[in-house]
Amino acid sequence: RRSGQYTMNHDHSKKIPDGASFDRSGSQDSLDELSMDDYWKELENIHETRGNNHEERVALVVKEPDEGELEEEWLKEAGLSNLFGESSGDSVESVVFLSTLTRTQKAAVEKRIETVTQTMRKKNKQHQIPDVRDIFRLQNDSKGKVCDGSEPSTVRTSENKNETHDGTKGPNFSLGTDEQKSLLEDMPSSDTDINLEISFAEQAANLKDSSVGKMYKGGGRDTLLPNFRLPKDKTGTTKIGDLAPQDMKKVYSLALIELTALYDILGTEFKQQKAVKIKTKDSGLFGVPLSLLLEQDQKKVPGTKTPLIFQKLIAQIEDTTLETEGLLRIPGVATRVKGLCQELEAKFYEGTFNWENVKQHDAASLLKLFIRELPQPLLTVEYLKAFQDVQNLPTRKQQLQALNLLVILLPEANRDTLKVLLEFLQRVIDHRDKNKMTLKNVAMVMAPNLFTFHGFGSKTIEQSEFVMAAGTANVMRFMIQYQKLLWTIPKFIVNQVRKQNTESQKKEKKDKAMKKLLKKMAYDREKHEKQEKAPNDTDVPQGVIRVQAPHLSKVSMAIQLTEELKAGDIVARFLSQKSGNVQTLKKEEVFLYEIGGNIGERCLDDDTYMKDLYQLNPNAEWVIKPKQS
Repeated sequence: RRSGQYTMNHDHSKKIPDGASFDRSGSQDSLDELSMDDYWKELENIHETRGNNHEERVALVVKEPDEGELEEEWLKEAGLSNLFGESSGDSVESVVFLSTLTRTQKAAVEKRIETVTQTMRKKNKQHQIPDVRDIFRLQNDSKGKVCDGSEPSTVRTSENKNETHDGTKGPNFSLGTDEQKSLLEDMPSSDTDINLEISFAEQAANLKDSSVGKMYKGGGRDTLLPNFRLPKDKTGTTKIGDLAPQDMKKVYSLALIELTALYDILGTEFKQQKAVKIKTKDSGLFGVPLSLLLEQDQKKVPGTKTPLIFQKLIAQIEDTTLETEGLLRIPGVATRVKGLCQELEAKFYEGTFNWENVKQHDAASLLKLFIRELPQPLLTVEYLKAFQDVQNLPTRKQQLQALNLLVILLPEANRDTLKVLLEFLQRVIDHRDKNKMTLKNVAMVMAPNLFTFHGFGSKTIEQSEFVMAAGTANVMRFMIQYQKLLWTIPKFIVNQVRKQNTESQKKEKKDKAMKKLLKKMAYDREKHEKQEKAPNDTDVPQGVIRVQAPHLSKVSMAIQLTEELKAGDIVARFLSQKSGNVQTLKKEEVFLYEIGGNIGERCLDDDTYMKDLYQLNPNAEWVIKPKQS
């Protein structure tokens, strides 16, 4: 065995004394000694499997960044690299972006720019080095307001007054800091309601300032998880996968800044790890990078979102029965698992592998082996530590909010694979009466497979190893228990995207106006002539929307908006109009989309109240179509 490759020292795992008195204050649920047994046993099984695997594995090297390097990388990831360096001139887009940030988000950006600026000055780089205050002053000048240099973060933005820059009334996006405070005070919020309308970091900052925070802190010693829920949003809940790629890019940047702001407010260090590139297998099943594996699988099954071997192993476990006692906990025979692994490598893609020989516990061991053998962890090198650090956040609600943002930050392949895994684990837990695998047991067994990654050297002392074990098991419980909430894009982030799109469109309009005036006149004349020829959709009366459905027999309909009309009602109305030989689509196959205006494209959930959404985005087009896979 190679030393320093595992989070937990193997020998230590066998020697946990019966009455070990570890300080467990760092773990949210303070899981008792007995319940940790499954965790240490799982680690032992992992070591045994590795011991039988004689191939030398290259440990992934995690690079220690130089001063300022982390922050520079962070600004790039957040889409703000044009605020410094050679391209710092072209920051119009960044000014628009910064104008939509909350107070805490701005503070997080300022902090990183300050560090990069100081580092650049030290190194005396020949780049244009902006002053943090200038950046935010620039942004506020564009609103006709000069920001006070001493407090660049507390500027009230124009959305508070529901006015756009040119003074006209625009849709109301609740982002303004002062407005957020009053919203927080007005909102009757129970401890189990997850407020998605107000920035998580702003909520944390307000909680910190108020006396409520003191009562609310610390999860206590109970091991029951609260029944968190999302209050209904009239403009519809946005899930990951509902937005167009160009908007998802903005969501990613905002989620990164928001997570950083949240960790800053709560005093937890947020550092993205950086992996040094290592040579990995470029074909096969086990130990192949996830993106590469998907690329090779998509040639066989176009559109597949998770590796075929991963899907097949889950199907194999489920085909037997999920009622088997100790499922996932009892390991397969190590030598047999190794043999199956080699046989799968040779025969899986040829379709000659005999699945009847695979016992259920062996399939479960292979599934866990697949996750562990990924050259980079499923939760990624960048964010594995941030996932682990969720356990250090003061309240369960904040832990859940951080996990929500982290899931948004995962690359698509990792996120899709994690989702399939969590859904499968929930199905195992649904049979707990028979298989004796409760949420806690499953979390204990799975945590070492997701969190103890062979690439990170073990520098931790024994006591903190226990806290780390209990903590990651708790993070695992959270991910399984609240998986439905974790794939939601918070409304405040969607609103920030809407605002960015609106501001960008305005800037574009102004820029193009002078250059393209003649072209535009010609275009308008042409457009006007066309409209006269086809006076169909242009003059839609107030309170009525025109819905297009190119895939259905009724291709277009004018719909009168009422207080109670929902997206699902419109889809149902279209589907009831059957005629001709047009392919019949079922209710679950088609969705109403909001397209354009202040959003690229958004798939609407059936419970979206259309009048409320129309007020938020009056310039959108409405189209019914199948969801893109």
